[in-house]
Amino acid sequence: MSTDADIGYCTLFKSGSPLVTFAEVTGLTPPSIARDSVDASHEESPEAWREFIPGMKDGGEVSFEFNSNPNGPSAAVLAAERDLEGQAEVLPRPILFRSGAYWSFNAFLTGWETDAPLDDKMTGTATFKITGKPSLVQV
Repeated sequence: MSTDADIGYCTLFKSGSPLVTFAEVTGLTPPSIARDSVDASHEESPEAWREFIPGMKDGGEVSFEFNSNPNGPSAAVLAAERDLEGQAEVLPRPILFRSGAYWSFNAFLTGWETDAPLDDKMTGTATFKITGKPSLVQV
């Protein structure tokens, strides 16, 4: 029996208009989709068991790690988004897999941090909050 497993190599995170590929991504966490559960328990819930109903859906967040360089293209893109006046910019941020499948969603930057260890490469992490419905398109 063969497997359908694949590795994450060549997975790309794109952003903006026009779309630009973030450079040197080393790990990526696709949308973390969730649904709220709403407690609908009442005084006559059968045998005192809590009752729940499905609530709103949430596209969650997307994050990725990258090789960091303060003068590099990823730092420039993130710095430009961080420095926007007023409201954060909601942009298309597709994630493309080498199989051709992709996630399509809109999101805004919520976090950016870097690490500069004494004896290792500098790294960074960026986090984006999805707004609206993310779609996984399979080909």
